[in-house]
Amino acid sequence: MKVKSKMALIPYPSVVSNFLVHSTLVLAGWCALGAAQAALPIQHWTQPGGARVYLVESHAIPMVDVQIDLDAGSRRDPAAQAGLASVMAGQMSSGMRAAPAGKGPYAQALDENQIGEAWADLGASFSSSASADRLSFALRSLSYPDLLGKAVALAARQMAHPSFPEDVWLRDRERMSASLRESLTQPGTLVQNSFAAAVYGNHPYGYRVTPESLSRMGVKDLKALHAKSLQACRASVSLVGAVTRAQADALVQRLLALWPAEGPCQALPVVPEVQPLAEPQNLNVVFDSAQAHVLIGQPGYKRNDPDFFPLLIGNHILGGGGFVSRLTEQVREKRGLSYSVYSYFSPGLHAGAFTVGLQTRPDQAAQAVAVAKDVVQGFVSEGPTEAELQAAKSNLVGGFALRIDSNRKLLDNVANIAWNRLPLNYLDTWTQQVERVTVADVRRAMARVLQPQRMVTVVVGAPTP
Repeated sequence: MKVKSKMALIPYPSVVSNFLVHSTLVLAGWCALGAAQAALPIQHWTQPGGARVYLVESHAIPMVDVQIDLDAGSRRDPAAQAGLASVMAGQMSSGMRAAPAGKGPYAQALDENQIGEAWADLGASFSSSASADRLSFALRSLSYPDLLGKAVALAARQMAHPSFPEDVWLRDRERMSASLRESLTQPGTLVQNSFAAAVYGNHPYGYRVTPESLSRMGVKDLKALHAKSLQACRASVSLVGAVTRAQADALVQRLLALWPAEGPCQALPVVPEVQPLAEPQNLNVVFDSAQAHVLIGQPGYKRNDPDFFPLLIGNHILGGGGFVSRLTEQVREKRGLSYSVYSYFSPGLHAGAFTVGLQTRPDQAAQAVAVAKDVVQGFVSEGPTEAELQAAKSNLVGGFALRIDSNRKLLDNVANIAWNRLPLNYLDTWTQQVERVTVADVRRAMARVLQPQRMVTVVVGAPTP
């Protein structure tokens, strides 16, 4: 008598595909690492509907990652409804209405649990999120035709036909409000909120979601934002994986097929630029905390700034390079004022903040702030030494492979190129761009962008004056 294997009785999509996804991920790092040593040709074309498509073919593993970006991030939130874009994106997985025609895969209405089970059965994943600049959708699936076709169909439905059930939104709004109220008792949240308000002023980059802004959002607001956000003519679609150009083009068409039909894209309202600071601000917030939380900074630069690489290297030397940075040397190593101190730029469609951050004992806060400011002032005035520049270049160039050592990281980079309209050979020339930066370039760029005498300083947990 023949005995059937138990494995033969397991449904293919729900178990085997999950096994294949996780096992192929083991190979992803090795494959992408090899790609880092070679050219990464990015194919680009525009579909008849206006969607801009960017593709990197990678056939080493049977997987495809897709990201769709739209100019519908939180910078377009109404001030009274700060967080609306993020909330809408998060609620898109809470339910799906029945397909209008009532036909095709996944045509029936699904609740949030059924949506989750459908993705688990496919061994695939889909998410929606909103950052300051973008509304983004991300799909990951094995590229086997039977699985990928179903994943694309489900993603297309979830993007186009969310139901935004009111009971789920009211439940989630209460949970989010409670979480926000709790976070406002934490010094880390207080320092971040105060810093954003001081650096950005009335610009949307400074908006922060609050229980009050959540209370002003109803299901009708979520539906209205969704309806006006999904426009194929504004979509930037990035793909990395085991698909050809023809397959990628057809895949994107299926993903966007259910989006509203429209005529030519109309210009979106202009979002004003972040205004430079006119004078320094020093905010000391008395708070009973074992550590004083410190943020120092100002508006920085936009992502399309021609000095991106000098500024990248300059910040690496100043405070972005970990234990070898100037801030770490002076604040931590020489004076023991903080375990960790760092700096970073946050460039976007507008001038994102330049930030120096640290935590220290409340009684040392004034000294730590003074030292950090002196380091920033000195670096902006004098620039790096040649030795610092060469060490930073070696570190950045040596670590470049780690920036694209997985499909997900490579997709992030391709989406960055697509969103910011960077040259298609950006990744191929990245190390050369770093290598050609000089000491004079860094000094000039940092002095142009940073004004240490006009920075914001926020200290939460400072001792009572």
